[in-house]
Amino acid sequence: MAKVEYELDGDVALATLNDGENRFNPEFLKAFGDALDEIEEKTDALTLVVRSSHEKIFSNGIDLDWLVPVLQKGDIETAKAFFRSLNGVLRRVAMYPMITVAAITGHAFAGGAIISCAFDFRFMRSDRGFFCFPEVDLGIPFLPGMNALLRKAIPAHVLQDMEYTGRRLTAEECERAHIVRKACHIDDLMTETLEFARGLGKKRGIIAELKKRLNKEITHAIDVEDIPYIESGKYNI
Repeated sequence: MAKVEYELDGDVALATLNDGENRFNPEFLKAFGDALDEIEEKTDALTLVVRSSHEKIFSNGIDLDWLVPVLQKGDIETAKAFFRSLNGVLRRVAMYPMITVAAITGHAFAGGAIISCAFDFRFMRSDRGFFCFPEVDLGIPFLPGMNALLRKAIPAHVLQDMEYTGRRLTAEECERAHIVRKACHIDDLMTETLEFARGLGKKRGIIAELKKRLNKEITHAIDVEDIPYIESGKYNI
């Protein structure tokens, strides 16, 4: 089974993340990026929906089992390349030339929650799973580009509370905070998400231009502000 697969449902491309907990490592990021490229270049899809095949988890973020040994070996160039690649995927999702919808099928922790915020809309499973940034307890600050993505999706006072406390939010709490469009039982999640996605169908050109204008803070932060942090090779992990 491929790490990322997709199928077409009319003008909706439905991509499925199949890599277990969908933790970010070079192989996963490449597979996800390749799938995004193929959907854009080889289909006529107008809307992208992404879900996870894991029964409990959407994504648990950075694969620390891969990254920590890299850092312990002092292989800073590999670590730099990884963070450049991660930023590239986050930017790609945020600027994807079609409307994007994340179907959060379980826990979205750390980088998993961050990447969901790169999508334009989010639906979340209500019967299992939390949305959380535990980095405060790990001593890991977010890059400026990550914070810019989070500000796009999360109201300022809620984001401050989440980053400072590491508090876990349920799907219902995310819906009340307008982080997700709707909290749904798993039995209804994909039906609700796909029904919403099918009703969009906006042309790629106008969506791409709108994103260029709406997401200028994000692209500037990733392209400019993040660079010194990444190239320093000093990571609090």
